[in-house]
Amino acid sequence: MKYRARVIDEELAELVADVPAVSVVGPKAIGKTESAKRHAGTILDLADVDQRIVVQSARREALAAAQPPVLIDEWQYDPDIWEAMRREVDADPSPGRFILTGSANPRDVRVHSGAGRLVRLRMRPMSLVERGSALPSVSLAALWRGEQQVAGTSDLGLGDYVDEILGSGFPGIRFASERSRPRLLAGYVESALEQDVPELGFVPKRPASLAHWVRAYAAASSTTATYESIAAAIPDDQRPTRATVNDYRDVLSHLWLLDQVPAFTLSRNRLAGLGRTPKHQLADPALAASLLRVTADTLLDTSAGREFASLRDGPLLGTLFESLATLCVRVYAQPLELDVAHIRTARGEREVDLVVHAPDGRTIAFEVKLAATPDDRDVRHLHWLGDRLGDDLVDKIVLTTGRSAYRRADGVAVIPLALLGP
Repeated sequence: MKYRARVIDEELAELVADVPAVSVVGPKAIGKTESAKRHAGTILDLADVDQRIVVQSARREALAAAQPPVLIDEWQYDPDIWEAMRREVDADPSPGRFILTGSANPRDVRVHSGAGRLVRLRMRPMSLVERGSALPSVSLAALWRGEQQVAGTSDLGLGDYVDEILGSGFPGIRFASERSRPRLLAGYVESALEQDVPELGFVPKRPASLAHWVRAYAAASSTTATYESIAAAIPDDQRPTRATVNDYRDVLSHLWLLDQVPAFTLSRNRLAGLGRTPKHQLADPALAASLLRVTADTLLDTSAGREFASLRDGPLLGTLFESLATLCVRVYAQPLELDVAHIRTARGEREVDLVVHAPDGRTIAFEVKLAATPDDRDVRHLHWLGDRLGDDLVDKIVLTTGRSAYRRADGVAVIPLALLGP
């Protein structure tokens, strides 16, 4: 498959040219290795047992003799390689010595932080722009700079967004045949639970309980549901204890399969009574759809034709569309070194789906709506936030499934998700 450019490519190139070591982290099979290979002088694939044995026999010698940048792929299979890499960098801190990729953080294994030597770079499944599904006309970077122009027309309709939700941002799944994708997604989840979880040293007492919990978590996507309520959705005979739920969260986070959106905390005393509960998300909305056994027919009624599709399960589609929007916004915000959070007051009377923010308090706020044309009710929380943040609120945006990007008379930008890019 031809290499598809990723948003982090430029960021990775800059880091390789500037720091001794870069660690690219994220879920398995999202393209970390393919992106890193483009910069590597030598590749050490530690997922290959034979190559791993050779490297383990003389780690520092193998690293010292290799042509830099040395790509250490799936380093978690030999955690001691991290210490060998650190010692090599101590001896020669030249830029571009090492690139490490990993799809898991080893549990109960202590590795040096790499502070001052290594920069971690998060990679996520492909956004709409990276998939080639859309040609963006509105840049998040331009909006962050305060540029007001919002325009453009999208060819994607509601049915197309459903296809993107179900089609996945994992390259090997996204570009497989439509018939194969559901099987590949189900196999990805099955492999994670049955193989990757035990490889991290965690063996559930009741494997079926973990599968039930992941499915219940998927049903809570784009919500701030309590972990108690998530567990309550599991059959009584498989319901885990609170301690076991903590273990489940820990091991799945180490595999980068949970990608929660933290609560916004940068209030500068202007936002009182904010909730602190993260918003639940899996790494890819297609994983949630697979776990919930969702198909296009589950979400849409296309009996009158695809162009006139109507909602069959609007609430579920709304949560999955927000998951897709969250993935895209996170990918586009990362090169700007901006954090992504959500806002929900403790009593739930006010909430903003996503906020992109900098340490100095500047913020862009997003609402995510299935409707093609948002109304005044859809933007009321954006205006509430604007009243409190003042000039620190750089822009107010509604992401939609519509066709056209424009600004409302009240200044809110309405942008089809397909038209937003980095």
